[in-house]
Order: sequence, then C-alpha cells, then structure tokens
Amino acid sequence: MNAIRKIKNSDFVRQRRYEAIVFLAFFLGFFGYLGHHMGIANLLNTIMRTAWDLLMNTVFYLMGITVLTGALSKLLIEFGVVRLLELILKPLMRPLFNLPGVSALAGVMTFFSDNPAIISLSNDKNFSRYFKRYELVSLTNFGTSFGMGLIVITFMAGFGYFKPAMVGLVGAISGAVISTRLMQRLTKKQLGSECMGDCCEAGLTAEANISFKTEGSTFMRFLNSILDGGKQGVQLGLAIIPGVLVISTMVMIMTFGPSDAAVGYQGLAYEGVPLLPKLAGSVDWFFYALFGFQSPELIAFPITSLGAVGAALSLVKMFVAENIIDGNAIAVFTAMGMCWSGYLSTHTAMLDTLGYRNLTSKALLSHTIGGLMAGIIAHYLYLLASIWIPMA
Repeated sequence: MNAIRKIKNSDFVRQRRYEAIVFLAFFLGFFGYLGHHMGIANLLNTIMRTAWDLLMNTVFYLMGITVLTGALSKLLIEFGVVRLLELILKPLMRPLFNLPGVSALAGVMTFFSDNPAIISLSNDKNFSRYFKRYELVSLTNFGTSFGMGLIVITFMAGFGYFKPAMVGLVGAISGAVISTRLMQRLTKKQLGSECMGDCCEAGLTAEANISFKTEGSTFMRFLNSILDGGKQGVQLGLAIIPGVLVISTMVMIMTFGPSDAAVGYQGLAYEGVPLLPKLAGSVDWFFYALFGFQSPELIAFPITSLGAVGAALSLVKMFVAENIIDGNAIAVFTAMGMCWSGYLSTHTAMLDTLGYRNLTSKALLSHTIGGLMAGIIAHYLYLLASIWIPMA
C-alpha cells in the first residue's frame, strides 16, 4: 500500500510540475507579447490605470444600479408582486420550458437578483418535490438564463436603448428555452423520470413554497425592504469587483490599441494590443451574419459574459465612447449577457451544491448553445422589429 501511495504521490507531483511549466510558458508568453508591443512600463501603467478607472467610474456606477434594483426587488417581493408574476407566468412554464409551474418563481427570483438564488430554491424540499429529477437539474440552466436580468436591462436603458434591451430580453428567453430543454434531453436518460416528491405527478400548486411573510406596519415593511434590498445590492456590487477589474482589464488590453496612433503607447487607461479585433476581423463576415456586429471589437462583450456579465457591462461604456455601438448590438448584448451571465464561473458551483457535479459538461454545452442562439435570435428579431417600430 505504501509503495502504491508513493507512486501516486510521485505522479501527482510530476503532473503539478508540468502544469506549472505550461502555466509559466503561457503567462510569460502572453505578457511578453504585450510588453514587446507596449513596453513593460507602459503595460504596467495601463493595467493599473485601467483597473482604477473601472473601479471608480464603472464599478460604483454598477453598484448604484444594484443598490436601487436590490431595493426595488425587495419591495416587489415584500408586497406580493413577485407572487403575482409567478401566478401569471405559471401557465407558460410547461409549454415553453417543460418545467412545473412553480419554476416561474425561480426565474423571477434570479431575474431580480443573480444566479445563486436558484440554489436556495432547489435545495428547499418544499420546492423541489414538484420536479422530476432531470427537471430539477435543468433549473441550473433555466435560472442562469435570467441572472442579473433587471440590472442588465436597467444598465442598457440608461444609455437610451430601452427598446433594443426589450428585444434582447425576448432573445434571452428564447435562449433559456433552448438551453433548458437541451439539458433535459441530455440528462433524462441518465437521471430518469423519478419524481423528487409527492407533488410531481399530482400537479398540485405551490402557494407557500418560499415564505415572504413579514410582520410590522406597512411603513416599517416598506422601510425595511428598501434598506435590506439596498444592503443586498451593495453585496452584489462588491461581488462583481473582481470580475470587472480582472476580466475587463485583460479583455480591454486585448481589444483597444493606443489612444493616439501617431504618438504610440503612453501607459494610459484602456490602451492595449488589439488581438481580439484582429482575430474577429479575420472572420468578421461570420459574426456579422450571426449577430450583425458592425465592428470586430464588439465580440469582446460575449466573450466577457462567459465569465461575468458585470464585467461585460463595463465594456459598453467604452463602446459608446468609441461610437461603435448601435441598437442591434445592445439587443444582442442584452440577450447574451442575460442568458450566459457568467455561467462558466457559476455552473460548476451550482451543480456541485445540488450534488450533480458530474453533469457540469452537459450543462455548459447546453448553455453555450443556448446563449449563442439567444444572440442570433435577438439580432434577427431586432431587424424585424426595426421595420415597424423606431428602435432609437
């Protein structure tokens, strides 16, 4: 046994050494390439100044939105609007998503907050008993499709693109249908159609799965709701800081060139080596056909949405400043931002919490396809809507 253990430990150590060598080669190669073009001093200054500007001018702007939407969300929950929306949406759940009516609550909750809201619901036995096993697992894809939805739409509307954002919402819903049903198709045979509880086959309604009941006068309930919701908004705003500062900084360094081509690199914020546009530009016809992108730089938004939609939103401000964005791009951004909403960084943790980590690859595949289809549908819906409705 000791000999076998030593062999295993030796293999593990060797594997970690190879991993370290590959990582160092990639790390030094990537930053060496950037430093070669920009200069090491300029590269370091650009990274620091970009992160600082994102923190001061984007993160706190987003935090302001999360605080306000958090307070609004809590008010909607406290005074029964979420329950009313759940009641209205219930009849659509089975035809669209092949999910029981109570899953409408999951969609509404993640729309008003973020992806992890689905975990607390799925782990609630009073909620999960209305699902078959493969349906419950597909809630990961369903809930993620609406994560931070209110924040994304509010952010886009703040730039004067409310109508395109609504088109994007329809695209996100379409992507959610595709992702959820594909996940069910991939897992149904493996998990079977076993019910999680006694209400699955009975088709009973769930009027009291999650209790939102509170005590006190109307005024105190109103005051507590906006304060508690605002506090949750602050926590969400803080949670997006690493994604915005790290992911967005790296993406921007690979998206934009020097501020002044005649002068060259000066170590200013948002300078970089335009690798992504160069790669996207080689197949720009492809992204134009799928999403209608007029500029290759726009591909940075969907790529960033894979890791964190909050970080992706920080790119919109730069696109507006560069004057390379239009209503169609906003519709596609809204659809893909909502549908993907950082699923690469949350799916594994969510499925692990539910006890189905082995299904992560299937969930990621389903959601990748769903997000791409969300963007494509949003693009063509925008083109159709533009024929009859002024979208500006």
